[in-house]
Amino acid sequence: MRIGVVGAGRIGAHHAAVLAALGGVECVVADADHDRAAALAARVGARAAPSPEAVFDGGADAVVIAATTAAHPALIARAARAGLPAFCEKPVALDVPGTLRALREADAAGTLLQLGFQRRFDAGFRAARAALRAGRLGRVHTIRAVTSDPAPPPAAFLAQSGGLFRDCLVHDFDAVRWLTGREVTEVYARGATGGASAALFREAGDVDTAAVLLTLDDGTLVTATATRCNGAGYDVRMELSGELDQWVVGLDARTPATSAEPAGPPPPARPWAGFLERFAPAYRAELEAFVAAVRGEAPNPCPGREGLCALLVAEACETSRRENRPVRVGAAPAPAPAPD
Repeated sequence: MRIGVVGAGRIGAHHAAVLAALGGVECVVADADHDRAAALAARVGARAAPSPEAVFDGGADAVVIAATTAAHPALIARAARAGLPAFCEKPVALDVPGTLRALREADAAGTLLQLGFQRRFDAGFRAARAALRAGRLGRVHTIRAVTSDPAPPPAAFLAQSGGLFRDCLVHDFDAVRWLTGREVTEVYARGATGGASAALFREAGDVDTAAVLLTLDDGTLVTATATRCNGAGYDVRMELSGELDQWVVGLDARTPATSAEPAGPPPPARPWAGFLERFAPAYRAELEAFVAAVRGEAPNPCPGREGLCALLVAEACETSRRENRPVRVGAAPAPAPAPD
């Protein structure tokens, strides 16, 4: 199977290395900057395509979309029109209309579209989901989610990221839906900005820290916090508290936290530094799942519509933050039929 990776940046490079190492897969790398694509291909043992267009014009059996966010909708549509199964890094698009248009293209073509929510493939998140679904926690009354980046991203990224809710917390919103099987019905969100990077975030119309209270359709309460300024390291955790037990995802010897208790564990000698390191096995697993789905050996583990559902929660959070009020989350609309 020949799989094209469109985008030779940080996440594209990671995906290309994973695919190049998979048995039975030939990886082809493409980027608007051909020299960058060629350098990546040489580094990971892949082949460089002369252009992204070459990937879609008969040069691949499937495509992994890892280009800039703004390019995602057009590349999804291009893959659909070429009849190619596609894996796309989140988001499908930065807004709901753009997301619906891209989903409509894939639906009309009948092509597979898998979205890159890698936490669904993390061993800890999967174990917690299995425990919850098996009833080992009893009634889950509270969920607490934490996502903390160690340092702010570059200004150029912030300007096109969609903001903290759409870019960062959207992973928590998806994970909560996937873990519980419930939908978010209402949100109340606040944001804050301060410190040395305050001007950077204000210029982008964003915040560096946010907290959200989510209400699920069965009444379960969820708190989700995120920050771009966690100097201790990269921290992703989720606590699920039930009447019978409490489980924590992301609590290990590398969790960037120091216990204040005299008998508590020591601070980590090597805390997690970033998302590629923390979720490396999950990124590999999601691409293995994509290959299996393309081969017809397994169903699509994360259809593109899941991105729409998580985006609707993020959009409601942005409205709540801006207007300082609780906001109801609407049901995900179905993509309109493609025009004849």
